[in-house]
Formats: sequence, structure tokens, C-alpha cells
Amino acid sequence: MNSQNTPVHIRLWHRDFWLMAMANLLLTMAVYVLIPVMPKWLLQTENLTIQETGMIMGAFGVGIFLFGYLTSWLVQRFRRNIACIWAILLMAAMLGWLYYLDLQKSQFFDFPILLVQRLALGAAFGVAQMILSSTLIIDTCESFQRTEANHSASWFSRFALSLGPLTGIIVDRLSGFSTVLLVAIGCSLVAIIFIMLVHFPFRTPEENVRVMSLDRFFLPQGWPLIINLMVVTFVVGLLLSMTTSELFYVMVMVGFFAALLAQRFMFRNADLESEVITGLVLTGVALLMMLTRQQTIVSFAAPMFIGFGLGIIGSRFLLFFIKLSRHCQRGTAQSTFFLSWESGLALGIGLGYGLLEQQSGPVLQVALVTTAAVLLFYHFFTHGWYITHKNR
Repeated sequence: MNSQNTPVHIRLWHRDFWLMAMANLLLTMAVYVLIPVMPKWLLQTENLTIQETGMIMGAFGVGIFLFGYLTSWLVQRFRRNIACIWAILLMAAMLGWLYYLDLQKSQFFDFPILLVQRLALGAAFGVAQMILSSTLIIDTCESFQRTEANHSASWFSRFALSLGPLTGIIVDRLSGFSTVLLVAIGCSLVAIIFIMLVHFPFRTPEENVRVMSLDRFFLPQGWPLIINLMVVTFVVGLLLSMTTSELFYVMVMVGFFAALLAQRFMFRNADLESEVITGLVLTGVALLMMLTRQQTIVSFAAPMFIGFGLGIIGSRFLLFFIKLSRHCQRGTAQSTFFLSWESGLALGIGLGYGLLEQQSGPVLQVALVTTAAVLLFYHFFTHGWYITHKNR
């Protein structure tokens, strides 16, 4: 069997790693809490059109790329934890700016102002997350544990895709959008505290570090994996554009936990291709159920299948990126995975609002056709390409 598994080392789960993993969860939740509630605020409070709302939500996926080329220079020029903290502080400032705009309920704000805010939030989040995942997390563990550390920590940001929107929906219903923004700011500040509690020894900067570089930013040779993962999360983004149900996100979390168990038991010695194929097939089944059935069981089973599929696909693709990378490119592989994941998600949410206008029929039809296409692309091209080009 051509399989690859990540070993479990109990010694990895020490205090510093737990703090970094929780910082990863909170940092991601700080932006995901806005997914189900910010569009409603843009439409109802700011009186924007649904097309403008889609552009603003999708702009986040553009923002994460804006300053990624500076990541390596920032890590070398400044203390790596301090650079991450400043990026998170900028995130909190952008959320605070949105909070201020919400307080000005007597006036409407122009579309360009809100677009710039969303771009800036994405840019700050991109830098913070790339430094955290590509540098800080792996600096808390031994060299032989780094793949496991990447794999485990990524699950915490994946959990945020359920916990963040769920928190946003509940808080918005109880206290309103302004309180959701305060929760997001609070998540950012607690993430900073967790990072400050970990000691990162001084590291002598490398000489002749370029200000602009693809190091710790983007792995262009992984383009088939990038396309595949972006399309998978694009499908999920489409679904998130039409979903504001607490039950949906609860069942997605159930699916995530089922995926964790399946990786350890069902897929332990399975063929390498089986996880991605299974995840895509289950995603397709979930979309067919949502498109053709109205029974109550669909509300439970479909989002659980989505969570299960996304969980095993995300985990496997992260390992693909790591094993594709060359020596000293682990951080770059991690950042490329992050960019592919987030840009696909933002694009799906943006198009779900801007072009499909939250109409469940067209959204589900586009998602189903896209899932079928990416399944064929992965089976007939991407997997074979990866087997040929992997380096580890």
C-alpha cells in the first residue's frame, strides 16, 4: 500500500505547544466569527447591494496575499514572536475600526471604505497566521516532531471553521453584531497573551535576507495541489454563504471529530488516494441530499458529511504540501496550504453572495458540479503528479 501516516508522540503535547495550538484556534476564530453575520450587517445596516457584499467578503481572500512576500524578512529582521504579535494587533485594530463603523448607526459608509477594511483585515491575518504556523508552532517542538506538530495544530484552525461561525450566530442573536466584533477582538488579544507566555530564544538573523521573497510564503511548484485544495474549500465557501444555522456548524464539528477517528483507524493502512476520494465522494453525497431531499435527517447527515470530508481532505493535503517541499521549505509549504485554504473559502463565500445571491438551488448545483470536476481532476491528474514529484 502506498500510504503515509503521521505518528503520535505524547511528548509533543507540552505546555508551549498547547498554548500555540490554542492561539491558532483563537486567531482563526477571530475572523471566522464574521462569516455568517457580517453579510447581514452589510446588507441590512449599511444598505449595500448583495453584489457589493459578495465583493467585500471575497476581498478577504485577496488580502491574505498582500504582504506574504514580507514574511521571511519580518521573521529575520524582528523577533519572530514580536512580528506575529504586531500583526495580530493590526488585526484587532481592523476589527476595532469595524466596531467603530457599527457604532455610527446614524450614517452609512461607502463601499470602498468597507472594502479597504476587509482587505486590511485579510492582510494582517495572513501575515499573523503564516508566521504562527510556519515558524512559531514548529519552534516549540523537536525536529522529528515537526510534521506531527503541523498536522495537529492545523486541526485547531479547522475546528475554528465550526466554532467561529457558531459563536458568531449565537452572540449576534443574543447581543447583536457589535458584540460579535468585541468577541473577535477578544479572541485576538487572548491569542497574543498565549504567544507572550511562550519563550522563544533569540535567533541570529541570516545574512543577506531579501525584503521580498517566496520563502515562508508560497510554493509555486505545488500548483496542482493548490488548485485542488482551493476548489474544495471554494465549494465549502459556497455552502457557508447560504447557511446561518447553528445545527449546520454543530454537525460540521461532529464530522471533524469523526474524521479524526477515521484517520487513526479506518485509513491507518489504506491507500494514499483513498482519503481524498472518500472526502470528495461524501461531499458530493451531502450536496445531493441537500439538493433533492427535505427530510429532517438531511439537516444532520449532510453537514456531518461535509465536516468529515473537509477534515480528511485538509489533513491529507497539508501532508502532501509538506512532503512535496524541499529541504528548509516546510514553512513555505505550510503557508501555501493556508493560502490555498483561505482563498478558496473566501472566493466561495464572495461568489455565493455576489453572483448566486444566496439562492440555495443554484448554489448547490454549482457546488455539486464543481465537486465532481475536482474529483476527476484529482483522480486522473493531481494524485499521479504528486506521487511523481514528492520529495519525502
